[in-house]
Amino acid sequence: MAGITDHPFRTFMKEMGAGVVVTELVSATGLEYKSKRTQSLTSFDESQRPVGVQLFGENPEHIASAARFVEGLGADFVDLNFGCPVPKVVKKGAGSALLRDLPALGKVLQAAVGAVKIPVTIKIRTGWDANSRNADQVVQVAANEGITWVAIHGRTRAQAYEGRADWDYIGDVKARSSLPIIGNGDIALAEQAVAYLRDYKLDGIMIGRGALKNPFIFYETMSLWNGEGLRGLGQREYAKAFLRLKEHLVARCDDRTIQIQLKKFAAWFSTGYSGAAQFRKSIFQARSTDETTEIAVQFLNTITIAHSEMTSNEGFLMGGHG
Repeated sequence: MAGITDHPFRTFMKEMGAGVVVTELVSATGLEYKSKRTQSLTSFDESQRPVGVQLFGENPEHIASAARFVEGLGADFVDLNFGCPVPKVVKKGAGSALLRDLPALGKVLQAAVGAVKIPVTIKIRTGWDANSRNADQVVQVAANEGITWVAIHGRTRAQAYEGRADWDYIGDVKARSSLPIIGNGDIALAEQAVAYLRDYKLDGIMIGRGALKNPFIFYETMSLWNGEGLRGLGQREYAKAFLRLKEHLVARCDDRTIQIQLKKFAAWFSTGYSGAAQFRKSIFQARSTDETTEIAVQFLNTITIAHSEMTSNEGFLMGGHG
């Protein structure tokens, strides 16, 4: 999730119970040309392990070089993104564009796997569009090239983030796959994550946008998965979580970035709760980090509501990043 899963957020997510975290999209070509900004996206610390660096690109040589760079950083695995639907990525032949050219995709996979000793994983979509869903074929190519696991987002590239993720399709691919399959798409509640894991016999669940609305989802999911239920978890303490995220942002970011990120996350946390719309108007008018924090904490302290309970039908604000 570009612009979201940065260093501070990944550390926060690990503290909130995420099992594995992955960086935001990193351009293999940017690393090839030693872009300082691109290199900065790959930073992580020991608290984030196991951590993967997510690369995108269409040039096998650049991908191989970038994979070696990632291995040199000490990352636990290289994750190649073939699911990104963003036009500026697809137009270059990267992201989900490679789902239309399996021979080219195979060359990229071969280059990455051959360049490093750490695992190489991939994320894909179900296909380019409804008439060319080919995730099962992509998984076979991945198996042939030595990929460790495949994460499947349950939409085609043509869908972007519209409609609903097709978990039946993900389950069908899993049933025929020799590789571990991780499912992704539209998971907002722990109950959903556990049901998909069990019903489709998946090897894992990847949560993106759902963690922006509910950062407690990882703890809740593991509690359900382990048969402990949700009752013992108490209420979602949004204000406490917000302040902890702020600590991580302050440790690594300038004040402008801190304000931007805090406002975004406060808005996402508030979605669906009574008074959220007015709260968002107030927080986006705040002029300092202290003012942003004061407004956010005051409101978030009013929504310590347990688990999936909400007070309105307001849809989630996030779009285009999960």
